Amino acid sequence: MNASDSEAYRERKVLTAADADAGLRLDQWLAAVLAPEFSRSRIQALIRLGAVTVAGEPAEPKRRIAAGDLVAIAVPPPEPAEPEGEAIPLAILYEDAELIVIDKPAGLVVHPGAGNWSGTLVNALIAHCGDTLSGIGGVKRPGIVHRLDKDTSGVMVVAKTDHAHRELASAFADHGRTGELERAYVAAVWGDLPRAAGTIDAPLGRSSKDRTLRAVVRAEQADSRHAVTRYECLERFGSGAEPIASLVECRLETGRTHQIRVHMAHIGHPLIGDNDYGRAFRTKANRLSEPARTVVKAFPRQALHARLLAFRHPSTHMVMRFEATMPDDMRALLEALRAGA
Repeated sequence: MNASDSEAYRERKVLTAADADAGLRLDQWLAAVLAPEFSRSRIQALIRLGAVTVAGEPAEPKRRIAAGDLVAIAVPPPEPAEPEGEAIPLAILYEDAELIVIDKPAGLVVHPGAGNWSGTLVNALIAHCGDTLSGIGGVKRPGIVHRLDKDTSGVMVVAKTDHAHRELASAFADHGRTGELERAYVAAVWGDLPRAAGTIDAPLGRSSKDRTLRAVVRAEQADSRHAVTRYECLERFGSGAEPIASLVECRLETGRTHQIRVHMAHIGHPLIGDNDYGRAFRTKANRLSEPARTVVKAFPRQALHARLLAFRHPSTHMVMRFEATMPDDMRALLEALRAGA
């Protein structure tokens, strides 16, 4: 942490370890000394941020305390209770008094959360819509009725009124079974799908290997959720008996976290660029000729784009359909696959 970083911190605590503290882990000792203001997990997070030093040097959580150690901890200011507006450009496809439809770029987080308290779509929407949006749908997620992963691009709708939020949230919760809701994505996946079209019906829940990820799980697992994805192969890349990659369209009958990414990996065709669910397939790029090999290896995100969203307007009840053009990075990826597979 340099001098400019320190300006973002509200105060600095300096502690001296006593003889009785010798041998304790740094995070354990700090959590005991600073309780109840700081939990051990909070202390560990601050250490990882470089906000804790011992004798002026950045520390590690597992470091053992020695008698007389001088430990300094820079305490960041509290996070604001509500997200604030930020002047972030939006690609607006449609807007009226009830809702706004945007083409979300890859890399934009939808709503504030751990590690992303600013620079999100919600911050941009608050700045664009003003105070009227702040109470819609909760403090941290005003107006949000569905979401796209940070690195997924494409069409999203956001509610601007309580009425629109209730109607749209209900439609998404129902997955369109009793109303008009249509969601179509395009994805570049590894390999040649065994059938030109198919349905993946496999429940999703938290992964037992990494709690931040999802996995296909047994239906009886406590957090299991019904999940159905329909896919259709649009294009195959590569000649011969085994194409190296495919372009598929996926349509959701349910809307679970990471659904398309997990379902495609489950049938052996993870998305290109998906380091969470397709890391083991990265070496397949070596089968490509240059410059396609370099383009595919450097692709920085999962190759997934929400191209179509259709829903019934909450007030006019007319069915509205919106499409987002495939972004430049995915178009370049597909051109490279066509040329080098």
